[in-house]
Amino acid sequence: MSREVRRVPGDFDWPLKERWQGYLMPAHLRPTPCKACDETGLSRVAKLLRDQWYGYAPFRPEQRGSAPFTPDHPKVRAFAERNVGRSPEFYGSGETAIRIEAERLCAHWNGCWSHHLDQSDVDALLAGDRLRDLTHRWEGPGVGYIATGHRPSAAEVNDWSIAGMGHDSINQWLVCDAECERLGIEKRCAVCCGEGAIWRDAEQAAAHEAWERTPPPTGEGWQMWETTSEGSPISPVFSTPEALARWLSETGASAFGGQTATYDEWLSMIEGAGVAMSMVSRGGEIVSGVEALAR
Repeated sequence: MSREVRRVPGDFDWPLKERWQGYLMPAHLRPTPCKACDETGLSRVAKLLRDQWYGYAPFRPEQRGSAPFTPDHPKVRAFAERNVGRSPEFYGSGETAIRIEAERLCAHWNGCWSHHLDQSDVDALLAGDRLRDLTHRWEGPGVGYIATGHRPSAAEVNDWSIAGMGHDSINQWLVCDAECERLGIEKRCAVCCGEGAIWRDAEQAAAHEAWERTPPPTGEGWQMWETTSEGSPISPVFSTPEALARWLSETGASAFGGQTATYDEWLSMIEGAGVAMSMVSRGGEIVSGVEALAR
């Protein structure tokens, strides 16, 4: 959500556009970020593996016994043709544009471990039941997916990974964790014990865990808040919904980004759901949430 009506006391005087203090954890309860692992909680080698998975650290397909993708690979070619066909104004058109895009895709995919798994990596994903696109078949409503018994090869999984959505962060964790076990290395950062942060003592850690957000006081007044951040008021407090809607429309208050709303649109939102999403799509048209609620 982006805009939300709050009922607060009439004399509530928290500064506009300043985040409400009750939503912000006090500094003395926050741990010190662990610099040894860049707040990842990972050991040096585990962090390197994660970065290689995403292509953030140098990686070559040969490290996993995989062959680099080439522009002539059917999956690469199909992906490049799709990109060029969808956005010729960006890529250009014709064979030259397709070839250039295929080369770009290869350069990216060949730098990521996630697209060049070996069989041990695939086995880790199979053990976690994470390759259902390849190991199950959809049998329709009422039946769902059924196991086929197929155990995909590394090459099959790598082709699959570039053809669609591919792997997610869970897959990354499973494969990297399995690799750490095979190498016999500690996955967690030795400095912060995998926390990504360092606590002053057990008391601070307990107080951090017990802390809860405190909402602003409630009352009879009407006030508009933004909830894009932790939350802050964007209008004064008014005694009626109409007065609040009038102020918002007359001052050109933001309904979303640089978009404003009319008096009727604001009032409809205030008296209706009381909240509005940042934006929604209506028949292919992107409109502010306040405007959508008023329609």
